Amino acid sequence: MDASQLTAGERAALDVLTADLRRIFGVRLRSVVAYGLDARRQNHSLLHTLAMVERVTFEDLASCVPASNQWRALGLEVPLIISRDEFRRTLDVFPIEYSDIIANHIVVDGSRPFEGISVAEADLRRACEQQARSHLIHLREGFLESRGDPRDLSRLIADSAPAFRALLANLAHLRQHTGGGNDGDDHEVAEEAERTLGVSAELVREVLSAPSSITTIADPTALLGRYIAAAEKIWAHVDQWRQS
Repeated sequence: MDASQLTAGERAALDVLTADLRRIFGVRLRSVVAYGLDARRQNHSLLHTLAMVERVTFEDLASCVPASNQWRALGLEVPLIISRDEFRRTLDVFPIEYSDIIANHIVVDGSRPFEGISVAEADLRRACEQQARSHLIHLREGFLESRGDPRDLSRLIADSAPAFRALLANLAHLRQHTGGGNDGDDHEVAEEAERTLGVSAELVREVLSAPSSITTIADPTALLGRYIAAAEKIWAHVDQWRQS
């Protein structure tokens, strides 16, 4: 990604952030990047940033506090401020989050911060397995807690759709580590799930569209049953995935 994808307003906001961070950290500020641009466009959320510094102290954080309200007013989340060493040492702790930042960021100021840094496939697979298993457990527990009430089942499906979308996107990122995978729009994600996971593309599209259309289904029980079966298949697929 490059800076041409930023709007004039985003660029101006990032310039303010960079100037503030440069004032606080001086030569210790190595890089400023923006990430999560696609999510911002889709959800009208605040823009995420990361500041790579030589080191960060409590006094530095205290100096950032007065500017934080202005950053939010400009449409920016409070930046993730971290040293390069801390980032490298926590790659195995946050493999999904860091993999996405590395793959989808825009350098706003300074040098390229992720040169020579990558997430290990084994760490990413383990995180995807945990995410898949947690999603399956959530759906099963939600079904029991609903006591079969169609309204609660509808909410369960709709509320879980963003997490399902994120899981499929993360599995696409995992496949990219081995030379395959594609994470595009919902239609592309659905087709990819059918092609690589054996999960019905129609089912994926139904779930992903649930937040806006689930209320039109009289009884969502059958859809939830197919959804849970798909979640079981996805978890089994990731569980059997081993680094070659």
